[in-house]
Amino acid sequence: MHAATIHPSQLLHHRKPYILMLLLALGMCAPMPFAAAQPGTMPKGERHESRREIDQLEEAWRNAVLKADIAALTSLLADDYMAITPNGTLQTKEQALANMRSGATHIASLEFSDRRVRFYGTTALVTSQADVKGTNATGDFSGTYRYTRVYVRNAQGIWKIVSFEASRVREPGERK
Repeated sequence: MHAATIHPSQLLHHRKPYILMLLLALGMCAPMPFAAAQPGTMPKGERHESRREIDQLEEAWRNAVLKADIAALTSLLADDYMAITPNGTLQTKEQALANMRSGATHIASLEFSDRRVRFYGTTALVTSQADVKGTNATGDFSGTYRYTRVYVRNAQGIWKIVSFEASRVREPGERK
């Protein structure tokens, strides 16, 4: 009995966002050999320009969520965007936009610190700390969070957010 083998690129045809995120994390979707996609291999000028673009997109995202700007968020998020919220639930682009549109999610203030950006081919991985004041359907979620946001540059050269995950930073002795 032979086991069927599936090439990672075939999995993308099923358009499962979690598979895409897994493959991106494993470096299996890079358009170039993995060794060439390591951080620091991008020419310095291109890396500087891409870093500037990602910093601008992070600021655009911040402004969009503070203003509940649905049009801006729609253009920033990839169609197959998937988030993992701090409470562990999955959230699609449509769900994120609906929560913002309805007012179920309201962010009053949002400040970033300790941002780091790494590039892997056409993928940018952003990690940062965010101090947030906001509410959602379950109540107040104000606090300090660490997050990861993943951008992918599409065929038109436009960076889109494909993934986001946030975890609450607990103070020593703080209970869950």
